[in-house]
Amino acid sequence: MKRWLPRREQLVRQRWLAPLSHHLKDDRLWRVDRASVARAVAVGLFFGLMVPVAQIVFAVACAAWLRCHVAVAAGATLITNPLTFAPLYWLAHRIGSALLGRTNGGAEAEADLLESQAEAAMAADGMLAAAWQAVQTAGAPLLLGLAVMAVCAAALGFALVWLLWRPPHAASATSAPQER
Repeated sequence: MKRWLPRREQLVRQRWLAPLSHHLKDDRLWRVDRASVARAVAVGLFFGLMVPVAQIVFAVACAAWLRCHVAVAAGATLITNPLTFAPLYWLAHRIGSALLGRTNGGAEAEADLLESQAEAAMAADGMLAAAWQAVQTAGAPLLLGLAVMAVCAAALGFALVWLLWRPPHAASATSAPQER
């Protein structure tokens, strides 16, 4: 896992993290222990699901504020990537619609309505305007679903790391052969 996480020097040199670079030199932000990694996973999963842009910047800033492992927080934001973005946002919209009680018309009718609105907007205003209108139409259910998923994923990520964490020395002690 270490080879996939960015190193301290790589993050400090990023120009979009320049306002935080003096904070990133703190050794507490790079300590690998159960509490630090569990908080970092929670922070990364939360911002990975909740914030659609600049996820890593927000996760690193929050990790620096909470004094947790910044590289793990940055890496955990990758829960949303080009392969997972559409299914996660679809699921978030479904969750938000269910919580708001908007499931009466059915998913097919809602999808047809969104598609016809997008086609009309694209014909009239262009692709960017159509995308913006689709986001506005999905608005409240999507935001509520993302918030619920972000909080649940952060809590679950924290709990899993906390419960499954095994200190490195304990793993090597259990694998040592016993003398008879």
